[in-house]
Amino acid sequence: MPRGARVKSKSGIYHIMLRGANRQEIFHDDEDCLKFLDLIHIYKLKTEVGIFSWCLMSNHVHLLLKEGNEDVSATIKRIGVSYVSYYNWKYRTTGHLFQDRFKSENIENIRYLLTVVRYIHQNPVKAGMARRVDEWRWSSCRQYYGTHDERRKLLDSDYIFGMFSADNILARERFIEFNEMANQDECLDHHVDERRLTDEEAREEIKKMLIGIEIAQVKSLPRLQRNEILKKTKKIKGLSQRQTARILGVSKTLISKA
Repeated sequence: MPRGARVKSKSGIYHIMLRGANRQEIFHDDEDCLKFLDLIHIYKLKTEVGIFSWCLMSNHVHLLLKEGNEDVSATIKRIGVSYVSYYNWKYRTTGHLFQDRFKSENIENIRYLLTVVRYIHQNPVKAGMARRVDEWRWSSCRQYYGTHDERRKLLDSDYIFGMFSADNILARERFIEFNEMANQDECLDHHVDERRLTDEEAREEIKKMLIGIEIAQVKSLPRLQRNEILKKTKKIKGLSQRQTARILGVSKTLISKA
């Protein structure tokens, strides 16, 4: 049964989530994250989309944006297709990277808009990947707190700050207090489950999967047998491909292509 068309937001503002197919990692290193931000910047300039918040996690992305001069679905498709092209070229792989259809929710009031900003910034903390919201490099939080990105102008912070005060200094102070407030926010029906395994935990999970095979032997196995094992490692919750490569002594490219 075909899926229905998305209901248009009356405000033009949407919370978007792009997730890796089968929950696979979509960012393996800093270069990948920077490339994705560069693509957002490129299409922000082309489509005049407004960006109020973002966060890049290992296997998904949150964006809070206002539709520009084209349908928001077209803008997200442009960003996604461009990133997949880069990813497949870099890792010498093919096929789908993102789930077929991104998730979205319409933002129709100021209260929920601010809730989503906070939810996006607190994603790494609730996932156990950062202790404080401003420790995470790959979100808009640091720019709200005053760090400037000379390479790209992504964030449209004035709109959000204006909801706290007409005075910029006071607005930032009030925003920080709100942004770090403890809460039980849940948006897009997304429950955070992205806590990374430590290397010790990762080794134990891999050992459970390897019956009669030692970790050190995996890299020397016949290709088909090795690839079957690598496929299974990608289903272990909290295990990154970088960790898998390091523990098993194989390249991330092999894991991505398995």
